[in-house]
Formats: sequence, C-alpha cells, structure tokens
Amino acid sequence: MSYVAVARAPIHEIEAVRRKMGWHFRWVSSGGSDFNYDFAVSFRPEEVEAGKAYYNYREFDPQESFDLSGNSIFYKDLQGQIFPTYSTFGRGGEQFLGIYAFFDLLPKGREENEISMPKMGLRPIRR
Repeated sequence: MSYVAVARAPIHEIEAVRRKMGWHFRWVSSGGSDFNYDFAVSFRPEEVEAGKAYYNYREFDPQESFDLSGNSIFYKDLQGQIFPTYSTFGRGGEQFLGIYAFFDLLPKGREENEISMPKMGLRPIRR
C-alpha cells in the first residue's frame, strides 16, 4: 500500500512547498493531464463560467472554484492494470486529513456555507 497526493500544480511548485513544510509523503503533479477532471475534482473554465459542474456525485455551481478536494483508492493487479475502487469528496475525507477533527471542535467548525449553524447562546467570559 502507498499514499500519494495529487495536485495540478507544476511539480517544481509542489516540491518547493513540500521542502518548505518538511513533508516526506509522495506528492505528484497531474498538470497537463485529465486526471483531476476525470475524477471530477477540477473544473474547466467553461464549467465555472456556466455555473454548472459535477462534484460529489451531483451537479453543482463551482462559483469561482477550479479545484476541490477528493480522495480515491485504487487497486493494481498482478498484470499492472489499475482499478478505481473507492472515492469520496467534500465531507467524507476526514480519515485522510486529521486536522478536520480539530476544526470540527471549533465554535464555527469548518465555516462551510452549506451547513447552517445553530444558535449557540454563547456568552463572553468576564474578565
């Protein structure tokens, strides 16, 4: 088993960030390929302009977003054929990005627009 992060950025930009952050996981560039588009996590300019793209198994308006998160699992058989076996988008990637557990503890959580926040009745602490 191996973990690989994929981004559309050029590999020299990816490597610069990886070095700066001290990260050691494999991170590759899908720039110049259709990989991110094939897995519906990147959107072409005409989709963004039309306000009509496909993400998280449904049609939605990407507004000004050209890329969103997604996680996929692949299986490689003995002949070298690669098969997609699992994908999750948006909420559903928590097990891959542990920081979400900390964000979810905060009063405003991840501050996602599509999730309405209940009134919490918070009062300031007296000094």
